[in-house]
Amino acid sequence: MKRIGLLNAPLSHAVASLGHTQALTIADAGLPIPAGPERIDLAVTPGLPSFLQILDAIAGEMMVERAVIAAEMAAVNPSLRAALAERLERMAAAQGRAIALDEVPHEEFKRLTAGSAAVVRTGECSPYANILLQSGVTF
Repeated sequence: MKRIGLLNAPLSHAVASLGHTQALTIADAGLPIPAGPERIDLAVTPGLPSFLQILDAIAGEMMVERAVIAAEMAAVNPSLRAALAERLERMAAAQGRAIALDEVPHEEFKRLTAGSAAVVRTGECSPYANILLQSGVTF
């Protein structure tokens, strides 16, 4: 039995399987998930687990070089946008490398998820609580 880190086997496997520039998407409960990526459904009830809880759990195990979010998040969900900015700064400091942040229209974000290796569905029920994390390298 795994003792620390990501205990969910499909989620742990998805992160461990990523190569450089491959992506993992963390999604709110309402984001449509395309047929291509693996679906890792963690949603239990509305709000459980939250988007930020899953981001924090993944941040401890994934090297991230780029993140993509919907541009609409800043206007529609500013408190989440601020919390996300703080998390990304913390992630960059922990990994010793900057994380590029791209903000794209939500429709484009939905198209980009089709290229993700996996989409992790959370119980988050706040608007635009989605992020695509592009894998970096540790060397």
